[in-house]
Amino acid sequence: MKNENQIRRDLKQRHITMIALGGTIGTGLFLTSGATISQAGPFGAVVAYILVGIMVYFVMTSLGEMATYLPTSGSFTDYGARFVDPAFGFALGWNYWLNGTITIAVDLTTAGLITQFWLPHIPTWIFSGLAAALIFAINIMAVRAFGETEYWLSIIKLVTILIFLVVGLLTIIGILGNHIDVVENLTAGNHGFTGGITGFVGVLLIAGFSFQGTELLGVTAGETENPEKSIPKAMNSIFWRILLFYIFTIIVVAALINYQDPRLLNSEATAVMSPFTIVFKNIGLAVAASVMNAVILTSVISSANSVMYASTRILYSLGKKEGAPKHFSKIGRNGIPINALLATTAVCVIAFLTGIFGTQIYLLLVDLSSLTGFIAWVGISLSHIRFRRAFLVQGRELRTLPYQAKWFPFGPIISLIMTGVIVINLNPALRFSSHWGEGLAIYAALPLFLALYFGYKWKHHTKLVPLKAVDLRREK
Repeated sequence: MKNENQIRRDLKQRHITMIALGGTIGTGLFLTSGATISQAGPFGAVVAYILVGIMVYFVMTSLGEMATYLPTSGSFTDYGARFVDPAFGFALGWNYWLNGTITIAVDLTTAGLITQFWLPHIPTWIFSGLAAALIFAINIMAVRAFGETEYWLSIIKLVTILIFLVVGLLTIIGILGNHIDVVENLTAGNHGFTGGITGFVGVLLIAGFSFQGTELLGVTAGETENPEKSIPKAMNSIFWRILLFYIFTIIVVAALINYQDPRLLNSEATAVMSPFTIVFKNIGLAVAASVMNAVILTSVISSANSVMYASTRILYSLGKKEGAPKHFSKIGRNGIPINALLATTAVCVIAFLTGIFGTQIYLLLVDLSSLTGFIAWVGISLSHIRFRRAFLVQGRELRTLPYQAKWFPFGPIISLIMTGVIVINLNPALRFSSHWGEGLAIYAALPLFLALYFGYKWKHHTKLVPLKAVDLRREK
């Protein structure tokens, strides 16, 4: 008989597989990918996506190893506390919750922007509000309802991207379209690059936003029916997902849209459009463009839905481990952490209200969300290094791990270096220009993380957990 006051393991293999493949593909790929092309040029955008894709692959193999060994809804925040330092896990948890609320706000704003394609004279906040209500309704139902919703929406997203890639390839080789000058698009600017090193470093953060949410796979482990089998199977698709759905897609977009197209998302844009929709309009398929826009709208809602799920579980875990008020750990009769869901919804709506005042504020929210996501990835890599070292120091054999990260220690070390470089540099020009206020806004998550870490450490006198004392017991 199921305990009515605990998280339930009701997500099945097919749910996990589709969530891993497409659950978090949304705003980043479908809309803000246009910003990377606009700001860094076609080749600059492609290189940015490749570099971030490599980093994310290593982060995910690290998370996969820990999630199959110790599946928990707290995911890497629990791992940070258990394998590194309780203060580290506490700071990671609140950082990721903040990341979620901002990301949902960005997605809600995006939903409103996309509807402008059909109804340009109606305020975007109306559609954003409807999207928020829908997302809340899905998440307040049992976790299986979330799983089913994401299963079918992920299928729609993946099919859409595959159709886009086929149509794009046919357009590039000249079978479809109005003879778009692919060579001119790819070499525009300074041989495909624009904005210099500053522009390139800046778009690494935006590219990172496109990949954020991949770590959701670790959060779902706590509610997966058979995590030891489901998570490794899902992990095996990560490399191909990054290559096919991100790298190939950005190459097609860069080839078919000039980086100076005013419809792309940039700081001066007054009306924006998804690069996917622009491609179909450019090749003369207006009806297909409208259908594509509708699919993108559902994808953005799906992405927000996934992030709402993850953020709620992180806040629930913090409440359970006394890192947040205990009432956030309350579970409803259907197995949903109801108080954590209500709090997350309230804060993301407040964040959304700050993002309806123009494209510049929207991009600042994207940058802030990206930074909090990069901090989470640093936490995953560092926790994995500590986990593996503790595993060996305590005399355990690697062959007993349900899933092994094959590139250890190279993978987590490379991802740590890459995330560190990006987090430290971000957009260096903003720090020393008349836009220094924007620079402070982008960097805000970093001092907040440090304040949470050292504040918890000062209050509870925590220390780095000795490797021999790391708790490697597996919860039943």
